[in-house]
Amino acid sequence: MTIHSEHPFLPPEPERNPIRRLRGRLAAPVTVLTAEHAGERAGLTVSSVLVVDGEPGELLAIVDPSSDLHDAVLAAGRAVLNLLGRDDRRLADAFGYVAPAPGGPFRLADWQPSDWGPVLAGAPAWAGCRLAAEPARPVGWAVELRMTIETVTLGPDEAPLLHHRGRYRTLDSGR
Repeated sequence: MTIHSEHPFLPPEPERNPIRRLRGRLAAPVTVLTAEHAGERAGLTVSSVLVVDGEPGELLAIVDPSSDLHDAVLAAGRAVLNLLGRDDRRLADAFGYVAPAPGGPFRLADWQPSDWGPVLAGAPAWAGCRLAAEPARPVGWAVELRMTIETVTLGPDEAPLLHHRGRYRTLDSGR
């Protein structure tokens, strides 16, 4: 068996979609957006998020319209944005549906109930949000969930988990 530094099935970089290559060069926060409706929890790893300051503050999240999370947010009318920290790579992969999670990704961590949905215990930060615009607006191959931020809880001040060029990274506070 040979171990390759590159993914064996990816086309050479110059042949890849330039828009995806540009997006990959933008460091993005790694979050898990969660919602609960009728006793059913849904979550999805989302790096395409934008927090907009104002009165009220807003959250824009770009998600897959065929995801369970999309349906849960529309049904519940609310969601939680959970910021992930340096030790949450496995959780990010499980909620991104790129790694196995026997019994479902919610079994991989402790979750607390809230008025907005499941909150990751010990998250560096989380925000409870209410859906501000329905239906979700199509954006490219995804949809934009536009939500009003109703509460923010800041947890331990630790390096957030980032996604850059297809890999997880963290900020080094010393540099």
